[in-house]
Amino acid sequence: MGFSVKEVSGDLFSVAEDYSMAHCVAADLRMGKGIAVKFRNKFGNISSLQKQNIKPGGVAVLPHNSRYIYNLVTKESSWGKPTYQSLHSSLVSMRNHMIENNVTNLAMPRIGCGLDGLVWHKVKDLIEEVFAKDAVNIVIYNYSPTSNSG
Repeated sequence: MGFSVKEVSGDLFSVAEDYSMAHCVAADLRMGKGIAVKFRNKFGNISSLQKQNIKPGGVAVLPHNSRYIYNLVTKESSWGKPTYQSLHSSLVSMRNHMIENNVTNLAMPRIGCGLDGLVWHKVKDLIEEVFAKDAVNIVIYNYSPTSNSG
């Protein structure tokens, strides 16, 4: 299997259990808006994430049953905005964890593009650049423009 990335419409949280999941958060881990609220409500363990003390450009990892929940730390505070550089660094950190733990399936929203305001085609290019040489299957879940995905 080689690298693949596909976009689908639907509910990210309906993805099969053999898919790890990723989304963007701030280093303060408030997760008070957008899709982060759903991640917080579904997977919790905020104290476990806080203990990891991850800075922007890193990834806080939460084991959940047979998969991992990747919290890409792309900014310092909830009210801040990420940069393409911090997102790239977080993606590389996640990729390294995935390789070490044999994770080959990943699902995520259009990271950084909802409330955070990054441009999707640039973010998708970053994802493809980071994972191009890996045997990983990435599914991007698109929500309707009226929902708060990010």
